[in-house]
Amino acid sequence: MKIQDIMTRSVRTCIRSTNLAETAMIMWHNDCGVVPVIDSEGKAVGVITDRDICMATATRPLKAKDITVGEVMTGQLFTCRPEEPVQRALQTMAHHRVRRLLVVDRGERLVGILSMNDLAIHAGKNLPAASVVDTLRSICSRRKAAGDEPEKEGAWPSESLA
Repeated sequence: MKIQDIMTRSVRTCIRSTNLAETAMIMWHNDCGVVPVIDSEGKAVGVITDRDICMATATRPLKAKDITVGEVMTGQLFTCRPEEPVQRALQTMAHHRVRRLLVVDRGERLVGILSMNDLAIHAGKNLPAASVVDTLRSICSRRKAAGDEPEKEGAWPSESLA
């Protein structure tokens, strides 16, 4: 099975200058938690998640309409190509611990997105369900760095939120 067989093709996007309030509305109206960020040529340059928006608005003394996507987006992209096998995407997701991959053409232009939702819907239908579960398990596993202190219940980050 190829990525193009199960990916979501209709993907709403934004640009770096889009504000967080507009981006949140894109997510709300399209029932999604991530919006790819593209440049003027349609090339993927980043992603912004609902968590990015929450953290940015909670930790800055600004309104969502006054913060741009470019200020808080994640520029590290994990991508795949539509013609690649789904198993390769599963490996990439597990390795990088991400729930979504942007699907780009050879010119790096966005053509879709592949999410764990897409994989779950197709699990068992020409896609081994165990592979999807193993990938999700890898994504969800917690990594601890050597010497990390155990988290204290109710602890706040050391950096001030004000």
